[in-house]
Amino acid sequence: MERALEPAVLARSREADWSLAAAFAVMVVVFAVGPFVVYPVFLMKALCFALFACAFNLLIGYVGLISFGHALFFGWASYVTAYTAKAWGWPPELAIVAGTAIAALLGVVAGGLAIRRQGIYFAMITLALSQMMYFFALQAKFTGGEDGIQGVPRGRLFGLFDLSHEMTMYFFVLIVFLAGFLLIYRVINSPFGEVLKAIRENELRTISLGYKTERYKLVAFVLSATLAGLAGSLNSLVFQLASLTDVHWTMSGDVVLMTLLGGLGTVFGPVVGAFIVIAMQNYLAPFGQWVLVIQGAIFVVCVLLFRRGIVGELAQILRVQL
Repeated sequence: MERALEPAVLARSREADWSLAAAFAVMVVVFAVGPFVVYPVFLMKALCFALFACAFNLLIGYVGLISFGHALFFGWASYVTAYTAKAWGWPPELAIVAGTAIAALLGVVAGGLAIRRQGIYFAMITLALSQMMYFFALQAKFTGGEDGIQGVPRGRLFGLFDLSHEMTMYFFVLIVFLAGFLLIYRVINSPFGEVLKAIRENELRTISLGYKTERYKLVAFVLSATLAGLAGSLNSLVFQLASLTDVHWTMSGDVVLMTLLGGLGTVFGPVVGAFIVIAMQNYLAPFGQWVLVIQGAIFVVCVLLFRRGIVGELAQILRVQL
């Protein structure tokens, strides 16, 4: 009986691999052609937030932990990258590494404090830590307070590529995004990722099998924080600015919205959700404060019509894995 089931299982696995590969190829082609059709800065912002949403999805979609404090990692990586690039004159690659490292360190500290709690308690601890660091950013001198760090130089990548040119900067952001995307995909489809999914489904049963679930959750949290920091570092170079907006709690709310809108626990959902939210913020800007109302209405409609998110429902209809 088991041998009879093996060909069917292998066939489904091949179909899933082909669907994901095809979707990835389409995404790469669209992003490669995009800057020749759409304003590059808009695409760069969307790619930064797509990476941010993918990092968040790793935690909520595959571990089952919801964080309301991911702006902590995004924002402080942005500050450190901007400060080291402007005040210390570091090249962009080192400034990005510094910002990402700070996000990883904050992930270790925040994860160590919060990971032993679950549900709303975990979410509230992450929110409290994020807000604490927000007020520190408001008071600290090196962050520039309400003015932020402005005029951040993009510099020359490895001393060769001038990132002040929009197209050069765009393709650098695209390469980093694709690398982060593939890393997340590799993690969720590795033995480590399978344990994370088991924790999401039934943590007590996973513990009974001998896995130290707190260690797995902590590693996943730190990895998510690190990639969120990478997104924040890129964002500060794209806009040559690091501000309080990057560490505000609304930034954490935006990434939750992006992930849920695109599709929780899907590979491409956070990317689609990020592009939709950024597009709404950009093209609905003339409506002023009504943007939030319109976004809320769209979100409610999507939740009612697309329970699995846009990509989740699409995958269900097409019966493919996305």
